[in-house]
Amino acid sequence: MKVAILTMFLRLDTTYSLVNIVAEQLKMLLDAGISTKLLVCEQFDENSKYGIYLDNRIEWEKVVNTYNGRQIRWYDYSQPKGKVHESFFQEAEIISEDLVKKLSGVDVCIMHDILYQGWHLLHNVAIRKAQEKLENIRFVSFSHSVPVNRPKNPKWPFSARYTPMPDTIYVALTYSAINALAKQYDVPEGRCRVVYNSLDLLADLSEDVKTISREIDILSPDILTVYAGRLTPGKKFDKVAAFAGAIKRKTEKTVKVVFCDFPCMDVDANTYKTSVRLTGKHFGLDGEDMVFTTDLGYPNGFPRKGVLDLFTLSNLYVSPSYSESFSLTLLEAASRGNFLVLNQAVPALEEIGKQLNAYFMRWDARNYGYDTKEKYYPSEQAYYEEHGEIVVNLMRENPVIRAKTLVRQRYSPQWVWKNQLEPLLS
Repeated sequence: MKVAILTMFLRLDTTYSLVNIVAEQLKMLLDAGISTKLLVCEQFDENSKYGIYLDNRIEWEKVVNTYNGRQIRWYDYSQPKGKVHESFFQEAEIISEDLVKKLSGVDVCIMHDILYQGWHLLHNVAIRKAQEKLENIRFVSFSHSVPVNRPKNPKWPFSARYTPMPDTIYVALTYSAINALAKQYDVPEGRCRVVYNSLDLLADLSEDVKTISREIDILSPDILTVYAGRLTPGKKFDKVAAFAGAIKRKTEKTVKVVFCDFPCMDVDANTYKTSVRLTGKHFGLDGEDMVFTTDLGYPNGFPRKGVLDLFTLSNLYVSPSYSESFSLTLLEAASRGNFLVLNQAVPALEEIGKQLNAYFMRWDARNYGYDTKEKYYPSEQAYYEEHGEIVVNLMRENPVIRAKTLVRQRYSPQWVWKNQLEPLLS
């Protein structure tokens, strides 16, 4: 399959949202191994390329934008009637002929605002003429603004903004716009689809986090827990795994745990990590639900910036630690909008946690001058499942946590590609 994206960009300005949207779609297509063309204006500024636009897998095509030796001027023909400039149809003809050449061998052409914007009326007419000679190409037309009201009896060429184009699917950015989009182009709603704008959260995070993302899915889980600390039984890594497993078993949510561990002389690392994994599996996790960063190329610990970036993606922070004087990691997790579950039996965690409106559970702990030991009735599994269900419900009802989680899951490039854009190309 070969896909072309028709934009008519003059330059790549990151403040222009469409430039960012096309960048995300280019990543999706290239990551899927699809041969991709990008059609831009003849006067395109090569020096403005950045990021994914520098990828040598992209086949660039510059669409003619000169007539009689002069650069073609684009006029805003947003009104439903009137007169076009004198050379409009001659310019449309030469652009059409060039589009036939540039789209040769393409299976699908994705157009961005070409059929919508008044100042693209020239290209709207040109692509319609080109289509007459491009019978095997399917078109996908994106509208990046609110659909316009269809006027009565629109006249050519202004009617091109309101006229169906054969073999074309019309795309809105939200479901609420489908009805209005169908009315604008006078097509059944069945010819309209929704493709969200995606937000690539990983793009601006550290390379270390991107490395982790290639080893474990940190975008789609319902519950993503990050736990950072010395790999010692006192930090109770096993209890984090147990609680996460109980949540998965009780609520049937997808759960992933990233342990950002660093070496400690208290225990043999491999022995303790094996114990943590076995505990997690016993309580409900699968083996692929847990990862230790010391196993992923970070034997001396995961960089602090990377931990902070992981907290940007995670939504649940659990600290069953046996002892704490002051948990800076707790503040880091809270600052990134995580739901907090803390060991109430540790005075420092209880003090800070109350100020942060944390949820409390009880694990064995060291207090001032004495130690405490918890007993669970009827069982530790039941205790975790009871509180796990409560925590999941509280997270669902928390508008900030819910929004953070949905943005990570539902608006990621991976989700948008798999559920919305890829089906349009099939």
